[in-house]
Amino acid sequence: MESERLFNFFDQLEQSFIGEAIRNSIWMFPVIEAFHLIGLAILGGSILVGDLRLLGLLLSTKPINYVIGQTTLILKLGLIILVSTGIPLFLSEAIKCYYSRAFWIKMSALLIGLVFLFFIRNPMGLSAVEGNTKLKLIGFISISIWAIVAGSGRWIGFS
Repeated sequence: MESERLFNFFDQLEQSFIGEAIRNSIWMFPVIEAFHLIGLAILGGSILVGDLRLLGLLLSTKPINYVIGQTTLILKLGLIILVSTGIPLFLSEAIKCYYSRAFWIKMSALLIGLVFLFFIRNPMGLSAVEGNTKLKLIGFISISIWAIVAGSGRWIGFS
């Protein structure tokens, strides 16, 4: 994983105007982090509602495609908030992230989670047939992936 080119790239990102500004400010990192956590709550909540419906543990009187359809817009809003706040947070500590195993796990799981969400979970949920055991497996896998994203993201702060 340690590549001189990648390290230099991360170093340039950290030395950018935005990275410097956030690092040299007393309040910018915590404010951006607060909005990042709000985005996480929005994204995580909307994904969890859909996944628990797939598992049959929540909103079981509502059709699966209805629940997935209703949560998709707010899910995208949460994702926009997360990305738009995650990038400046990353820029403020890119070298720390470069050496952080938790960061690489989070980014890998995030990519897997987004692909799974938009190309497997949502399409299958929107065309779901009630009582399909595959949907329960999809819900379980989705919860597991996003738990890894959230857990490893939290662990970045400890590394």
